[in-house]
Amino acid sequence: MSVETKKPREVCCSKLKLFLASLAFVYFAKAFCGAYMKSSITQIERRFDIPSSLIGVIDGSFEMGNLLVVAFVSYFGAKLHRPRLIAIGCLIMATGSFLISLPHFFQGPYKYETSVTHNKDSNSTENILPCLSNHSLTDIDDTPDLVPKIACEKAAGSSLWIYVFLGNMLRGIGETPIMPLGVSYLDDFSKEENTPFYLACIHTMGILGPMFGYMLGSYLAKIYVDIGSVDLDSITINHKDSRWVGAWWLGFIVTGTVILLSGIPFWFLPKSLPKQGEEQSQSKGTELATVAEQEDFLPEENQELEEKEKPVTFRELAKDFIPSLRRLFRNSIFCLMMLTHLVAVNGFIGLITFKPKFLEQIYGQSASKAIFLIGILNLPAVALGIITGGFVMKRFKLGVIGAARMSISATTCAFSLLAMQVFMHCGNADVAGLTVSYQGAPEVSYNQQTMVSQCNVGCSCSMKHWDPVCAYNGMTYASPCLAGCQTSTGTGRDTVFHNCTCAGEMASPVVNMSAVLGQCPRKSNCDGMFKIYMALSVVGSFISACGGTPGYIVLLRSIQQDLKSLALGMQTLIVRTLGGIPPPIYFGALIDQTCLKWGTKQCGGRGACRLYNANAFRVTYMGLINGFYLLSNVLWVGLYFAIVKRQKKLALRSQAKENALEGNGASNGHASVSIAGGKEDTDKESTI
Repeated sequence: MSVETKKPREVCCSKLKLFLASLAFVYFAKAFCGAYMKSSITQIERRFDIPSSLIGVIDGSFEMGNLLVVAFVSYFGAKLHRPRLIAIGCLIMATGSFLISLPHFFQGPYKYETSVTHNKDSNSTENILPCLSNHSLTDIDDTPDLVPKIACEKAAGSSLWIYVFLGNMLRGIGETPIMPLGVSYLDDFSKEENTPFYLACIHTMGILGPMFGYMLGSYLAKIYVDIGSVDLDSITINHKDSRWVGAWWLGFIVTGTVILLSGIPFWFLPKSLPKQGEEQSQSKGTELATVAEQEDFLPEENQELEEKEKPVTFRELAKDFIPSLRRLFRNSIFCLMMLTHLVAVNGFIGLITFKPKFLEQIYGQSASKAIFLIGILNLPAVALGIITGGFVMKRFKLGVIGAARMSISATTCAFSLLAMQVFMHCGNADVAGLTVSYQGAPEVSYNQQTMVSQCNVGCSCSMKHWDPVCAYNGMTYASPCLAGCQTSTGTGRDTVFHNCTCAGEMASPVVNMSAVLGQCPRKSNCDGMFKIYMALSVVGSFISACGGTPGYIVLLRSIQQDLKSLALGMQTLIVRTLGGIPPPIYFGALIDQTCLKWGTKQCGGRGACRLYNANAFRVTYMGLINGFYLLSNVLWVGLYFAIVKRQKKLALRSQAKENALEGNGASNGHASVSIAGGKEDTDKESTI
């Protein structure tokens, strides 16, 4: 008999561990692709010449896809074959990733604004006369009339960003089954004390995905978008330039392949498993006992047992959907937890979406370096924080109140460090006519007339052009023409401009009147400030992540067993609808308001932003994030008191039940056994 009972247990454990490993890998794969999408936001924005608000819409399409199916997948999926639904989701996600990369193959070569021409046959003699070119201001600013409309649209790929939008939406649809069905499947068939550790392991693997995603994004951001189809020697910009576009499309082919592979094991996993460490019959009895003692559960255990044992039709499932929703939203802890999470997610999505751009504009880092630093510093800190939170939960066997205390402490400390980051800044880059005057004085307000000065008034320069040059006086000018440069030597990215009259307008006398392509580097004191900012950011990421697993356990332990998948799905639905779709859009729109210099599309019209007002960007971006996290902390305090109140109510109810049973048990031996069992289950309820 002992051998008979041991064999199924070993099979159960092996299949549960296979599911755990597969779920961890699919968490890695989806996070890998999601992080790569975030890291490519800047590249996509520049490639399609669109503003930050529109890139926010594209980024939010993932949540739109989730919104379409998450409620139905979470509810009906819990009654169906959960592993197989996860496998189908992986297939859809991979299809979406491949679709995102398609526009690259339909677009013409990437054309960026430049006044430099490349000629292999030319030598180092003077060949460009920026200021003395035979053109008028009208000719320069009305370029769209000179380009045939059809050729122009093909070159710019004006509407091909729709493929990215639809592909990202497919990714959202495909990811829907993974979290609610995967977590509920694991929680249903694993030991209760093992669940926090398993969740921590899964989320840690999920954090490794973004690390690799950001590292891949950083690597591909240095590779030119049209690699293999253009002569790289003819490119006059490098990866530090705000016009540079990396090989963003290549990463989606890689991530799509990884997601496709991650879904394979789920096709071969069973629909259900015995409870880990117990007989299947004991597992059902334990679940029913727990269900009967939680708040708002079904009134009769026998009714639930019958519903589980008899086959359920789709019509019956649909009929029970609305009553299940009512039961779920009568749970006050769940509703308050969801609201708290919703507010925090609004701040987090805005933070992670535009952080590479923030590091680029505020601290002068290249897009590639900004992405790399997030992947190599912030994300490992988050992974370590998640596993630490899960370990502390398991080590000290924290109940729901202990988990809430740990989570609120972590969020409060993380918010304090985040608030300090508002005051960390380097100031604006010195760009003549935009952030400072041509004489070097701080520019009070920007308008098109500030781009013109006495030194370039006779050059007939375009105000729309962005082809920055760095003069030897440390000042950046929007174009060689606006710098008043008369001649140039060299070709391509080695071009040097000479006799730049505007360089002589500085208060201090300048001997060298030359300029080279690209913006000037930031002042040296910015490096020290940037290191302090990154240190605060990394420590804050670790502390915040320590509260992630406890917060998740609070959610899981506050809902009924049969509503677990539905609750996780509804939370995903509401949080992603109101916390995933709007933030990239309104964050992007507010960031657009801080733009000082817009790029110009090849066919005319406003393109992507080239230069932001750093101080306005910092106050808008960091101020909004801090506002959300402050509100989230206030809600956590209210949530904590609500949890304590519920636990006291449950304790009083259990005590009354125990007293009643003890009174009846004085004359009945069987009642004594009943009391002991009821007390054991009650104690179990009070600890969670």
